[in-house]
Amino acid sequence: MASGAGAQLPEIVSGWAVERPGPVASGPLVTVRRALPGPGPGELAVRVEACGVCRTDLHLAEGDLAPHRPSTVPGHEIVGRVAATGSGVSGFSVGDRVGGAWLRETCGICRYCRAGRENLCPASRYTGWDADGGFADAALLPADYAYPLPGDRDATQLAPLLCAGIIGYRALRRSALPPGGRLGIYGFGASAHLAAQVALAEGATVHVLTRSAQARQLALGLGASSAGDAYGRPPEPLDAAILFAPVGDLVPVALAALDRSGTLAVAGIHLSDIPPLTYQRHLFYERNLCSVTSNTREDGREFLRTAARIGIRVTVSPYPLRRAPQALADLAADRVHGAAVLVPG
Repeated sequence: MASGAGAQLPEIVSGWAVERPGPVASGPLVTVRRALPGPGPGELAVRVEACGVCRTDLHLAEGDLAPHRPSTVPGHEIVGRVAATGSGVSGFSVGDRVGGAWLRETCGICRYCRAGRENLCPASRYTGWDADGGFADAALLPADYAYPLPGDRDATQLAPLLCAGIIGYRALRRSALPPGGRLGIYGFGASAHLAAQVALAEGATVHVLTRSAQARQLALGLGASSAGDAYGRPPEPLDAAILFAPVGDLVPVALAALDRSGTLAVAGIHLSDIPPLTYQRHLFYERNLCSVTSNTREDGREFLRTAARIGIRVTVSPYPLRRAPQALADLAADRVHGAAVLVPG
C-alpha cells in the first residue's frame, strides 16, 4: 500500500451515519467514529475535502429509500486527496485529487453492462447506500469508478458536479431536447441549476418553474428566459422538460405544458405518487414520459468535460461537517441556495 504525507489518513474516521431512518426532525443522523481499514485491491483511501449533500441522502435518511445496510455513512459527491492506494490501482497516485460519485460498482458482464448501459446493472452498488460515503473525514473509493479532478479549484465548487451535475446532465440527454429547443425545468436546486447552464450553453431557451422565490432569482441570473411558480404555465409550449422536484403531482402539470412530441424526463430516484393522467391531455400527440436511473461512468466523464469547457458556475451553501443534520433539514425545507456542501475539519 502506497501512502504519503500530503493527505494523511486519520486513524479513526469521524462522521455521520443513518441509524434509524425517519423525518429529519427525529434525528436519523448520528455521529460515528470508526477505524478505517487500509484500501483493498483496486481501492483508494481518500482524505475528504468536501462532500455535497444530495436529495438522495435526504431520501435515505428519511426512509424513502430502504437502507441496504445498517448504520451507513451517506454522501456520494466526494472530493478528496488520495492518501493511499491498494494493489492493482493504476491512473491515480498519492496526493491526486479525485471524485467519488453515486455509482460505485457494476458487474461488467450482464447484458446492460455489455451494452454500455451499466446504470441499469442489476448488481450495481452505490456510495453512501451499499458502502460508507463522504459524510466523514475519510472514505474508501473504488479506483475504477473514481474521477480525476483538477487540483487548483475550490473543493466545494467541485463536489456538486459529482452527482447533481452528472444526473442533471443525463436527465437533459434523456429529455431529448432538440437543438435550440424550449426546455422546462421543474424544481431548481443543485442539479437543476447545473443542467440549465448546459442547456443554455447549447442554445436552448430555458423556463424554470419552482415554488422557491430565491431559486427563481438564481434561475434568471443564470440566463433563464422565465421563472414562475411550479404549478404555473410556461410562456410557450415546451419541446422538453425535466422534473427535478420529487413531487408526483407535477408530472401531469409538466406533461400538459409539452408541445407535440415533447419529452418529460423525471430525474429523481424517489417520487411521490403520480395522480391519474388523461390520455388526450397528457400523452396524446406523441408526448413521452421517461425516468432517469443513476448514470454511467461515461455520463460522468462527458459532463465533467462539458462543465470545464463552458465554465459552469456552481452556487454552493457550505456547512461544516458537524452541521450535517442542519444541512439535511435545510434541504428538506428548500432553504438551500444552490447546492449544500459539507466541509470536514
